[in-house]
Amino acid sequence: MEVENVHFVVKNKPLLQEINLKAKTGELWAIVGANGAGKSTLMKLLSKELVPTSGKISFHEKDLKKYNLKELAQKRAVLAQQNVITLSFTVHEIVLMGRYPFYESKPSQRDLSIVDHCLHKVGIIHFKDRMYPTLSGGEQQRVQLARTLAQIWEVREGFILLDEPTSGMDLLHQYETFQLAREMMQKGYGVIAVVHDLNFALQYADRILMLKKGKIFASGTPNEVLTGKNIKEAFGVSVRIIHPDDTPFPVIIPEASSVAVI
Repeated sequence: MEVENVHFVVKNKPLLQEINLKAKTGELWAIVGANGAGKSTLMKLLSKELVPTSGKISFHEKDLKKYNLKELAQKRAVLAQQNVITLSFTVHEIVLMGRYPFYESKPSQRDLSIVDHCLHKVGIIHFKDRMYPTLSGGEQQRVQLARTLAQIWEVREGFILLDEPTSGMDLLHQYETFQLAREMMQKGYGVIAVVHDLNFALQYADRILMLKKGKIFASGTPNEVLTGKNIKEAFGVSVRIIHPDDTPFPVIIPEASSVAVI
């Protein structure tokens, strides 16, 4: 998936400017930045929910605008930041929605097997017959993650777009979600995720795109992008980056003096 000099303007206000990105299968990209930096807008452009004002987005060397929705749905799956569903669907029915692009009127036994497998992968098979609106916010997000996986399962060179995938989840399931994203990347999928927790980005991402006020502030490996200087300039928070002996990766810790006390 390649983004070439993309701009996005709403009512003469530029939300994104001069965005360039080349994400490959077998990579996990994290998009980071302060609130309002343009992260979710970029994800909506990558998913074709929005269309660039100028510039070009290519997916597997084909202009994203030339894909019809079904064709695109068979190649990439999107986990949105919010998924409001108030109708009384069961968890199984929600996850089965991920298989809609692959059958006409009735799911095959393979479709049903994929749904059950993805429910197992995110640890919610025991919720299979529960009504979706009765679940907590974090549980609903895990259901949506299972739906996303079901849609992309067995797709060759597929892409997974995750906009704040751990929203509402407890700490255990946050870690499990990023481990699962990493597992999918290692299986040959491309993964692009909006990530708020910089330590998760540092630990799990191969490449990081840091946005500030709608522009690329930094891009590269986690160690190149997530420096104290960059974090201070992009987020307005002074941090220390420590290297514990018992972890293979650094840890970012905010300086107490830079955090406002309410």
